[in-house]
Amino acid sequence: MRITLSLCSTLAIAAAGLSSPALAQDQAGTEEPEYHHSDTADIVVTGTLRRNRQDALSAVAVVSGEALTGAIRPSIGDTLAHTPGVSASSFGPTASRPVLRGLQGERVRVLSNGIGSIDVSNTSADHAPAVNPVLAQRVEVLRGPQSLQYGSAAIGGVVNVIDKRIPDRVPDEAVHLTALATYASAAEERSGAGSLEVPLGNGWVGHADGSYLKAGDLRIGGHALTPALRAEALASSLLPPDPLADPEIDFAANAALAGRLPNTAARTWSAGAGLAYINDGGNIGVAYSHLDTLYGIPLRLATLPGQGQEAPRLHMKQDRIDARAELNLDGALIDRVSLRYAYGDYGHSELDPSGAVGTTFLNKGMEGRLDVAQANRGGWKGASGFQFMNRNFDVIGAEAFLPRNDTEQVGLYTLQQYTTGPLLLEAGGRFEHSRLTSKPDAAQPQFFAGSRAFDAWSFALGGAYDFASGWKFGVNLSRVERAPSAEELFANGPHAGTEAFEIGDPGLAKESAWSAEAILRGERDGLTVEASLYRSWFSNFVYDDRSGAVVDGLPVYRVRQADARMWGFEAQASLKFAEHGRWSFYADALADLVQTGILGSGPAPRIPPLRFMGGLKAKSAHFDAGVEVERVTTQTRTAAFETATPGYTMVNAELSWRPSGNDSPLSVVLSANNLFDVEARRHASFLKDYAPLAGRDIRLTVRVEI
Repeated sequence: MRITLSLCSTLAIAAAGLSSPALAQDQAGTEEPEYHHSDTADIVVTGTLRRNRQDALSAVAVVSGEALTGAIRPSIGDTLAHTPGVSASSFGPTASRPVLRGLQGERVRVLSNGIGSIDVSNTSADHAPAVNPVLAQRVEVLRGPQSLQYGSAAIGGVVNVIDKRIPDRVPDEAVHLTALATYASAAEERSGAGSLEVPLGNGWVGHADGSYLKAGDLRIGGHALTPALRAEALASSLLPPDPLADPEIDFAANAALAGRLPNTAARTWSAGAGLAYINDGGNIGVAYSHLDTLYGIPLRLATLPGQGQEAPRLHMKQDRIDARAELNLDGALIDRVSLRYAYGDYGHSELDPSGAVGTTFLNKGMEGRLDVAQANRGGWKGASGFQFMNRNFDVIGAEAFLPRNDTEQVGLYTLQQYTTGPLLLEAGGRFEHSRLTSKPDAAQPQFFAGSRAFDAWSFALGGAYDFASGWKFGVNLSRVERAPSAEELFANGPHAGTEAFEIGDPGLAKESAWSAEAILRGERDGLTVEASLYRSWFSNFVYDDRSGAVVDGLPVYRVRQADARMWGFEAQASLKFAEHGRWSFYADALADLVQTGILGSGPAPRIPPLRFMGGLKAKSAHFDAGVEVERVTTQTRTAAFETATPGYTMVNAELSWRPSGNDSPLSVVLSANNLFDVEARRHASFLKDYAPLAGRDIRLTVRVEI
């Protein structure tokens, strides 16, 4: 409550400060774009120290405009799946988190407008993040250690979904409308979303938005089960009937299941409203949003006698309040002050086929940050800030594998940058204090009761050099510490979502990593290149280890720590190789690889294999047409409890139409994904052996902005 009252006081002071005669200033330091145009993809707006992508010392991707329109899927993981260094957890078409450089869960922060999603998606891969891609204006992906500004949970990277729920500019029109509608054949997906910005006079702008999505069971390009599991199920079908077994399980039918994934239908709706006051001095605003999602989890089809076969569904709701205040001071020392705050009330229930509630997850949390951006003084600029987070988490039900617990976290950071001629230098540090408290009921003696506190220190140092016109080479070195999460510390029980009996370790130490990365970016004569090579040395790397024991019919996984090593690369290039009349022709290529090994244990689990993508595209003012081929190689570097994942080759095609040219308020995108209907499985998925990716998917997306 004290934090909330303090926030309100700060917002009031900020509102008073907006009346100051400070000059309007572009947040990126360049000329303000027109209202109808998204912020350019060359500018990274995540964080207070906003910069050109060329100056970022770690790998960055920005998805916006027509590229985002064509990429949008029901989940943020699948929306970003074709981004360099990004895979997806693929726990069904709706519950899919991004996987950055092979890291997921607690090591990747998913943000909504710069603040955490305030959900329980890090608790399990079957829990969908509480973000809505269909309302996104742009999505920024920062790969590699980003904890200086965002917290130690960003040790793997950051995904920031940016929308216009709190307006930051005054529309040119009496009403500004953005609308999106999609139909996709693979799941008979129908979705629509719209937002309105209305100038109310005297600098006030109102916002309203809403979305709806409905999808059926996902169509797949082959059998649900892998060949090995199909053979196992067929062998089980030949066994004599077991009078104690579940009579509903038909092993032969499980082996033959193809074409559709049962229990993957979904329905999502959202609504939101915002209000902001904007003038030359900055802006201040508040927004409310509600998200409601009901989705099914792909069945883990039984292949052996004694195995269960459930069809759970999750019904998730979140109410969220966001507030923002920004002051453009344009001073000699301070350029801009930004305050952001969010409160979320989240809950989801896991439902059995009859609709009865099994287990309920509840989370109430808040997060806020105060950032101060320095004025540029002779090439020296920077940003410093304070961040706090509080989470109150509870699990209710017979399958509660976690106790009630609280997490409190505060952090201080600074990031400084100096530019002289072609040389850019950057340094920063962060201190973070975390306290995690387990509060089990008296009837839960299996859980640890008590608190753990951690002090984490992180720093980064790097530089970049313009060695030729349009070309830059950069290196960075970082050391990041991460406090273990409540899930890693306190878990002790059956978890139906992952079909595992999970046991945490209350005695875990901080996880730390030294990381080095080299970046090359360049653009010349129609060629654009971006490549990164990185290596990390982890101490006390947290991982799940299958013990070999079985409890309540579930395999036991214990949380352990060991040293680990990770290395990888990402590379992408685009070449404009020809022009003919009004048409320009491009060739694109992408490749990425990550390998992670745990010393004394072997490869880390669920690490994506080597991937290649290449395509050709033709562009004009009114039309874009392209085709791409994606090749994912076989993953044979597996943990002891994993199976190898076959490689696959997908062919995708896309056609875009803008009736009025590049500035058309209407755009239509027709795409064919997995054109040849191949059976494909992501190694990063917990369900890869039971649930392949979507088969042939014809998508039609229409976007209007007026």
